[in-house]
Amino acid sequence: MPFQFQLWHGLTLLHVAAVASGLLLYVSLTHAGRQRRPPAAAFAWVLALVAFPYLALPVYLLLGTRKLAHAQAPASPAPGMAEPANTWSARLTGGLDLPPARHCHTITLRTDGADALRDLLALLDGASSHIDIEMFIFRLDAVGTPVVAALARAHARGVQVRVLLDGLGAFIGHRATRRALQQAGATVRWFAPLRLRLRPQFGRGNLRNHRKLILVDGVRMWSGGRNLAQAYFLDAPQAPHWRDLSFTIDGGITTDAQAGFARDWALAGGEAAPMPDAATAARHGPLAQLLPSGPDRRDDTAHDVFLGALYRANARVLLATPYFVPDDTLQHALLQAARRGVQVSLLLPARSNHRLADIARQRSLRELAAAGARIHLLPCMLHAKLLMVDAGLASTGSVNFDGRSLFLNYELNVLFHDPAQIAALAAWFAAQRAESSPYAPRAPGWWRDVGEGLVRAVGFQL
Repeated sequence: MPFQFQLWHGLTLLHVAAVASGLLLYVSLTHAGRQRRPPAAAFAWVLALVAFPYLALPVYLLLGTRKLAHAQAPASPAPGMAEPANTWSARLTGGLDLPPARHCHTITLRTDGADALRDLLALLDGASSHIDIEMFIFRLDAVGTPVVAALARAHARGVQVRVLLDGLGAFIGHRATRRALQQAGATVRWFAPLRLRLRPQFGRGNLRNHRKLILVDGVRMWSGGRNLAQAYFLDAPQAPHWRDLSFTIDGGITTDAQAGFARDWALAGGEAAPMPDAATAARHGPLAQLLPSGPDRRDDTAHDVFLGALYRANARVLLATPYFVPDDTLQHALLQAARRGVQVSLLLPARSNHRLADIARQRSLRELAAAGARIHLLPCMLHAKLLMVDAGLASTGSVNFDGRSLFLNYELNVLFHDPAQIAALAAWFAAQRAESSPYAPRAPGWWRDVGEGLVRAVGFQL
């Protein structure tokens, strides 16, 4: 009995030491890396380390990084700067070390998938020196195959082609994708590939590259919410294509986009290409601004810009997103806007392709509906991401309104300050809203309420 007691006592002390070591390591790494976790995320990690230390600690070491401690906010190229009309946004984005607003030669918004694909292929066929592609998903289907063919034609003309794909988003079929792209003459790299090894500054498996960006000759860009796969552009049998937004831009912010691609390419082990000539900047034309966000930046830039815009709203807030799982601060800002008389309109898919996200959004939707917000549900899949505040600012791109996009992923949006683009996006929103049905809140039962709370607890992973 004394031996058994001593053994039990020793094992208990070892367990307590393991829990204490895990918590100490968590606190140390969080502080040293300036992770700045939201309270819910911090509480979840602490609870997991106390309850399941032998499982939670390895998971934390593999996936727990949120910000790269070594990263500095990159300097933006100076030529072509222009102050947007709503100077509060210029002060806020400047304080976040974001690239400034710039005049662009042309901006073309595409709400129809077939038109967007034609624009993209024409852009690739017009390349003369280099093509850079940064994409989360690339599928060899009715969209990916003609894109690969266009890249092969470009390579035959002597165009340098580089393709950067996320290591998780392109995981399914990645060997066939790599082989097809390489046969087309492209240099392919994987961003944060899934490997069972740690690196001091990079290779964190939970930090995914969700950006969608195609650059041609460093002076033209194609971006938005669409991945290179059929679902985002074209109908399939029994499966209509997803509603989405993309755009092409000539000049202006393409300089900033090229600089961003060069950094991401270097993170994936590639060599940076020469920067485009600053002469591509326009002196007149529509005003736009690049909004990169992710672990490579000091602040949570998209979250902070959205939060600042919501508190500045006076007349309207239009928000379209496939996944609506806001953190407490964004939810509070939306509630305050609705309560002070701002027209808050949300556009969501009635059912998205992620069931957990649909469950997690219910609490927020009930609160907003009670505060007077108008919530519209599309009968089809909506993949577009749009935030519009009043008549002076709109943002669209790859950023979803959930914790993973706002706090973990590498993302890329564009802020539009020009009335023409803002009006076009508002018209698209109105057209989608006309096809939608109103959200009808229902009080959840006890089990449903508990389930929603548990799903929201892992909201960062949705």
